[in-house]
Amino acid sequence: MSRCVFLDRDGVLNKDNPNYTYTIENFEILPGVVEALSMLKKAGYLLVVVTNQSGIDKGIYTIDQMKECHAYLQQVCDGAIDHFYFSPYHRTLHASLLTKPGTLMFEKAIARFGIDADQSWMVGDRSRDLIPARSLGIRTIQIGDEVEEEHRGDFKVHSLLEAAQLMLKYK
Repeated sequence: MSRCVFLDRDGVLNKDNPNYTYTIENFEILPGVVEALSMLKKAGYLLVVVTNQSGIDKGIYTIDQMKECHAYLQQVCDGAIDHFYFSPYHRTLHASLLTKPGTLMFEKAIARFGIDADQSWMVGDRSRDLIPARSLGIRTIQIGDEVEEEHRGDFKVHSLLEAAQLMLKYK
């Protein structure tokens, strides 16, 4: 069974933008992300992004534009991400278990890669990131203060680099 770090995208890997991030020009990788991903890969973790991309359903951007941003991230991070799962749906337009806080993106990764949930982590900046992980027995780390009290992560940090350092202490 594999150990995995599940990663939300916006607010964890790149700067969050309330008007969506879908061009390379606006895809600002957060400080410490490249180093954190490298540390986690060297420690033997599988790295899987699970991200809601509701702007696709709203017609704001395309799947190809999103994939260009992911390819750019991979280029900058030396191909550290093992797989990207995304939900293109917006909750007000289409109900889908794929969309967080649904668990389907996580379940697909667990089945595909033989992931041991008990040895895995989820790093997110919103309740919708942490709720599905917790329901599957995955430990949670929240970045920042945007998580409601009742859904707080098992740990709270300020960056992915800090989260990686914490995870490596719990090997």
